[in-house]
Amino acid sequence: MANRAIGVEEYRRFQRFLEQSAGIVLGDNKRYLVDSRLSAIMAEEGIATLEELLSRVEGVGAGALREKVIDAMTTNETLWFRDRKPFQLLEQVILPEFDGRPIRIWSAACSSGQEPYSIVFTIESYREQHGGGPSRVEVVATDLSPSMLEAARRAEYDTLSIGRGLSEQHKERFFDRKGDSWVVKPRYRRMVSFRRLNLQESFASLGHFDVIFCRNVLIYFSEESKRDILERLAQAMNPDGYLILGSSESTAGYTRRYKTERHPQGALFRLVPPVEESGASSGRRRSFQLSDF
Repeated sequence: MANRAIGVEEYRRFQRFLEQSAGIVLGDNKRYLVDSRLSAIMAEEGIATLEELLSRVEGVGAGALREKVIDAMTTNETLWFRDRKPFQLLEQVILPEFDGRPIRIWSAACSSGQEPYSIVFTIESYREQHGGGPSRVEVVATDLSPSMLEAARRAEYDTLSIGRGLSEQHKERFFDRKGDSWVVKPRYRRMVSFRRLNLQESFASLGHFDVIFCRNVLIYFSEESKRDILERLAQAMNPDGYLILGSSESTAGYTRRYKTERHPQGALFRLVPPVEESGASSGRRRSFQLSDF
């Protein structure tokens, strides 16, 4: 495909396919990205054009090929403690509320595992420094990409990957050396469970969370999908739960289910508590409904 320009119509068809399959809105200036990420798959499958590839993935029994294409388009590199501030918010603002209490955290779009393991490392460091912390920790990490989830479960990182955001102290405390690689120690791996999930689909089966990390994900979705995902994230949160988004992302203009808290370390989006029913002294409370807005 690298030797043949992608036509306008076939590119638009691919844009529709990717949005319908993965919720990702691909800009009109990303043809180079499609070319670079799909060339190897097309060569392996003996496919000459993007149009031919689309005919294959949209056909019956093309589940494996379809998955490979989506995987290639959604795979992203990531860093340890990426952007730092979300982990400072977790350590300095959120964790003090959970001393002696269990905490359940969701890392959405976890890629190859750096975010959920960074969450665990942050909690363990807090416990050591403060002599307390959450009584029990459960981190659920999800991603659309099977290959990323497989890498995250292995928790084995090469020298290049391990050097992107980790200090020597982190490596010594949280990893075991394995030849030229580094592996997250079993006790920390056991704190994280991984599941494949498309954010466009229901995530009710995941249960409820005290904190949700959904960073630098919404930017890839349409306005309608952002609104829907933010509403359903709210339904997956425990009362007073926290949502952590990317530095350029916000809930403003999409939903009133969250209130923004400004901290020196950055913004937190906290679930708005249910509104008391007007009138009498019943003391009963009701949950928000989409029709409220």
